[in-house]
Amino acid sequence: MDPQAFIRLSIGSLGLRLSGTTTLNSTKTGISAVSSPCVCEIRLRGFPVQTSSIPYISSPEATPDIHNVASSFYLEESDLKALLAPAPCFYAAHACLEIVVYTGRKGGHCGVGIKRQQVGTFKLEVGPEWGEGKPAILFNGWIGIGKNKLETGKPGAELHLRVKLDPDPRYVFQFEDKTKLSPQIVQLQGTIKQPIFSCEFSQDRVSPVDPLNNFWSSSFDGSELEVEKRERKGWKVKIHDLSGSAVAAAFITTPFVPSTGCDWVAKSNPGAWLIVRPDICRPESWQPWGKLEAWRERGIRDSICCRFHLLSEGQECGGDLLMSEILISAEKGGEFYIDTDRQVQAAASPLPSPRSSGDFAALSPVAGGFVMSCRVQGEGKCSKPLVQLAMRHITCVEDAAIFMALAAAVDLSIEACRPFRRKLRRSTRHSW
Repeated sequence: MDPQAFIRLSIGSLGLRLSGTTTLNSTKTGISAVSSPCVCEIRLRGFPVQTSSIPYISSPEATPDIHNVASSFYLEESDLKALLAPAPCFYAAHACLEIVVYTGRKGGHCGVGIKRQQVGTFKLEVGPEWGEGKPAILFNGWIGIGKNKLETGKPGAELHLRVKLDPDPRYVFQFEDKTKLSPQIVQLQGTIKQPIFSCEFSQDRVSPVDPLNNFWSSSFDGSELEVEKRERKGWKVKIHDLSGSAVAAAFITTPFVPSTGCDWVAKSNPGAWLIVRPDICRPESWQPWGKLEAWRERGIRDSICCRFHLLSEGQECGGDLLMSEILISAEKGGEFYIDTDRQVQAAASPLPSPRSSGDFAALSPVAGGFVMSCRVQGEGKCSKPLVQLAMRHITCVEDAAIFMALAAAVDLSIEACRPFRRKLRRSTRHSW
């Protein structure tokens, strides 16, 4: 498998202080360490603006943690070309990484509007070294920002940051059709499509000889029609390699059912998938690897929440580790991802970083960053999931296969979380 070139631009080790003083409380800079927390907007042309808080550094000898990453941008070849190309007339002459520091927050408090104040701006021009594909530290240290930095005798704000480029090659895969149609999965390399896996979807109960039967719920009583009306279960996806061997699978362990008093799958009772891989110690057996829960969040525009836990030591219950919790638009679709640089609100602590799917439970506290992403379409659309995997987490084809099973489960969860009909006429026997 040949990866595609990607570059990771990381901004971290953020800190703010006043030059020539140990007290950050100046009306000249508009900063108050007590009442006005500082935040920054991190901007790069062609990418969404990212926001991060900036800690106050009170000691002149202190330096922020170099391993702390506040923001990351992932650039593929087309992104680099766009940034290095001559800019349109309504842009600046050269593309820049821009970090704008503010004191205060947007919005209001107790009905009183709060106006945030700009402290200063850091700019770093995009240069040819961005496209060389080599590790590079573009900036590391303190730099004065704001209007006061050139005024002698007056304290000016100083920003500490570390801007780094790292090669981050990825494997890119795509399902060639809807997951329910058991499509082929190809690897994309430019305009070349190379078959790598096949996907087998089934909705019926498993046969007695299927090894997955060891994990399967035995509560398949009642007609299939009644099952389709008020619950969705029995879905299974197997991922096969080119030789036809099953190398990963995903199946529903907790049915997707409407919660009491409503016709949708709610957070109080989410549906769940178990993601499994072959057990190398026991032929024809499977080992639990991860659990994906999904439910519907109601609002002006509904979303599907997908929450993924890594199962440590192969335990289906207990010992799990939250790796991702993502909202995906029910109408338009979106992106599910595992990325330790992008904060997950539901996580009480920073997410750990797995080394590979083959040894996914062995975690490195330092090497963070992108692990995988899966882009899917909304309800009623032909999804054809597009999957990207960080090369450093893939040691063999089987490692990639387990992420394909996870991607298939994410895609099918969009459909499994569609609202149920409260009442069906007896003459209606079609499944949704």
